[in-house]
Parts: sequence; C-alpha cells; structure tokens
Amino acid sequence: MAMSDTISSIRTEKGLTQEQMAHDLYVTRQAVSRWETGETQPGIDMVKLICTTYGVPLERFFDMPMEYYCQCCSMPIPDPALHGTEADGSSSESYCKYCYQQGDFTAKGVDMDEFIEATAQLEADAMGISREEAVSLMATLLPHLKRWREAEQQ
Repeated sequence: MAMSDTISSIRTEKGLTQEQMAHDLYVTRQAVSRWETGETQPGIDMVKLICTTYGVPLERFFDMPMEYYCQCCSMPIPDPALHGTEADGSSSESYCKYCYQQGDFTAKGVDMDEFIEATAQLEADAMGISREEAVSLMATLLPHLKRWREAEQQ
C-alpha cells in the first residue's frame, strides 16, 4: 500500500477529518491533503509522530510483512543466507545473522536504547539518512519487534 493510502486509511479508521488530523499532528490541513494525494510525503519524524499519536506500528507504512524483517534490528532478511541460526544449526525464522547466531543474540546484556545507540549509524548509512533520523526511526520501530517486546515482558 502506498504511503498516501496508508495515511488516508489511518485517518478514516480513526474517524478523523483532514482538519482534525492536521490539528493532532501540528500541520496544516493542506499538508495532510498533499500526503493523501501523494503530492508529498511526510518525513521520518512525522511518520513517527503519526505512529505514536494514533497507536499504529511503523511497519504499516511498509509493504512487507513483519516476517520479512529481523525481529531484533529490523533489517530486511529476504535471502535465507541472511538469516541467523538456531542452537541446532537450523535457520532462524525471526532473526538475521548479525543479531542471532547459534540460538542466542550476538548483542547480549543490552537494552533497546543501548542497542539503538550502538547500531544507529549502520542504519543511517544503509538507508541514506542522518544518524538522528535513524535513531528516531529505530525508536519507533524496535518496540514492535519480537526481541524487544519479549524483553519488556520479562
């Protein structure tokens, strides 16, 4: 689904007018209209605000299912060679080879904030965005991933 359709869909699901959404997001109604027509797209920080304001996971803005992403770092893992390994040597369905090897996480004893700080520059370089934008993006996306949801429950 295109970003314009996603934004329109979120607004409609929440029963909001463009004016109400604009008010919630501190933008003009025209900005919301331009997003919904595809004339412009909101930046990463605005997408993050949309997600947090309306309780929508960031993944909704992407066309790929959650299974497509490493459930630790959010890296796309479409190629089986990028998957990590379980303790028995089998391929992990949930994690990439950089985050998970032999049934355990490679970054042990870190919380989500420490993980973001340690990996934000890699994310920024891979996506062609600033480090600050990468931190913002990861802070929105990672809480929805399996590793960090499970860590929060413990």
